[in-house]
Amino acid sequence: MPDFLSSMPFWFVLAFLYVGATLRGQGIYWLGRVVTEQTLRRTHPHEGWRKRVHDWLQGEGTARGIEVIRRWGLVAIPFAYLTVGFQSMIMAGAGVLRIGWGRFSLAQVPGALAWAAIYSTIGFAVWEAALAAAAGSPWGIAGIAALLVVGVATFAVHRRRTRHTAVPLLVNPVDEPTPATAATPDTARRPE
Repeated sequence: MPDFLSSMPFWFVLAFLYVGATLRGQGIYWLGRVVTEQTLRRTHPHEGWRKRVHDWLQGEGTARGIEVIRRWGLVAIPFAYLTVGFQSMIMAGAGVLRIGWGRFSLAQVPGALAWAAIYSTIGFAVWEAALAAAAGSPWGIAGIAALLVVGVATFAVHRRRTRHTAVPLLVNPVDEPTPATAATPDTARRPE
């Protein structure tokens, strides 16, 4: 656990982590929702941070999040907090699908609370113990280095492929609904 939290009472740490998890989820949800409306449907940026956000929301990760929400419904939102690396995809997918804010927020509560409970008790201790055990041995250090190299290489290859084969998942150039948006009436609405 970070030093500034380790001296605090348990309930404060739990509340702090819950608020942090909730705000992170809300931020990604609103990024998906607002940017979907403003960027994906109305503009087609060619460079800068807008293009990166546009590409991220139309990428495979968000598409997987949308698929999971369509398949499992709102129950996917709290369970996303129990995963590593999949939370952002689900939260962005909920925003892209324009799930109502109230429904999203209610679905988010048990997941953010579970995440806060895990990390205020054993979560940080498990991460620290795993890193300490791995860093204490030459094989552990080599394993961590190998994982980092594989992760960076995978990211670089994936990014290069998506740059060359970027195909919009949500809207086509003439702003007609595509099969990805036509499946849910909320997402097929045109801005007024």
